Amino acid sequence: MTETNLFSSLDTSDGLHLSNRIVMAPMTRGRAGESRIPNAAMATYYAQRATAGLLITEATSISEQALGWVDSPGIYSDEQTAGWRDVVDAIHREDGTVFMQLWHCGRASHRFFFADERLPVAPSAIGIGNDHSHTPKGTFPYETPRALAFDEIPRIVADYHQAAVRAKAAGFDGIEVHAANGYLLDQFLQAKTNLRDDDYGGGIENRYRLLGEIVAAVSEVFPARRISVRLSPNGVFNDMGTPEYRELFTYTIQRLQDAGIGLLHIMDGLGFGFHELGEPMTLAEVRPLFSGILIGNVGYSRETAETVIAAGQADMIAFGRPFIANPDLVERFRNDWPLAPEADMVTWYGPRDSGYVDWPAYQD
Repeated sequence: MTETNLFSSLDTSDGLHLSNRIVMAPMTRGRAGESRIPNAAMATYYAQRATAGLLITEATSISEQALGWVDSPGIYSDEQTAGWRDVVDAIHREDGTVFMQLWHCGRASHRFFFADERLPVAPSAIGIGNDHSHTPKGTFPYETPRALAFDEIPRIVADYHQAAVRAKAAGFDGIEVHAANGYLLDQFLQAKTNLRDDDYGGGIENRYRLLGEIVAAVSEVFPARRISVRLSPNGVFNDMGTPEYRELFTYTIQRLQDAGIGLLHIMDGLGFGFHELGEPMTLAEVRPLFSGILIGNVGYSRETAETVIAAGQADMIAFGRPFIANPDLVERFRNDWPLAPEADMVTWYGPRDSGYVDWPAYQD
């Protein structure tokens, strides 16, 4: 019997060959500029890291309404689609595999992201407490969002569908629906942020409804086995955390299993914050609920990743920050080469190429 480890390949049920079990996690880097069109530097950045078994792009806004981060990319115009096509082509030339992460910020936004300075939208008019939004006009406290009207919700589903159409036109191998970290779909899932009394609020089944409709809509574009969903059951980021989180996310994972998605991306690590409303949900707890490719994330080292993979608790592990300063992270792990010092946070975001595409590969 062949031992499964971080460097063993993985063939999906619908024909994708992933060369190893290492995922480059989605990381917002803010290099797309005001146009939000992917550019040559972004193509270089992703191609440099294409030795990961799977790349997941930075969160990509599905519409203008979905915006909430300065200079992050979009996928709602022809120009953005063409820019992403150049990025995908660069990755494929390096034999990489890449999924686009689809994003709607919901209340984690601000009026200054919109030309008419309209309020951001959310399931309910509940703002993010004790935090600030970094907007094109500076840093300001989050505002109380506008609750979406019932008849506006189908438009959001349609925006996800159209974003998937554009992602397919750009050549992506699959997509990931971002339903984690306190963004719009997570806001609908959790009772803390969803006080609706219509078909999209109340009990867990209703709060799941929007995510279920979006998964169904994008499955009309990509085969379900080429779709990932990202969840953060333990997360506190963007002022999240619901006491019934274990029941909620168990139900959500079961429904996603029923929908036949191919990948489930769980932020199980606590390095991104923990709501402390009970014991953390673990990959060992999620594994019996989902038969597809299970991805763990947040705070893993090579050693802890190997342990989880060998135990069969996950199929792949995503790494984020280590990929910033180590474009050749896979080879560094494989050969026990030292990692570069962690990148200065000042270089994580912004228009500059320094700290983005100028990290060298390891020199023995």
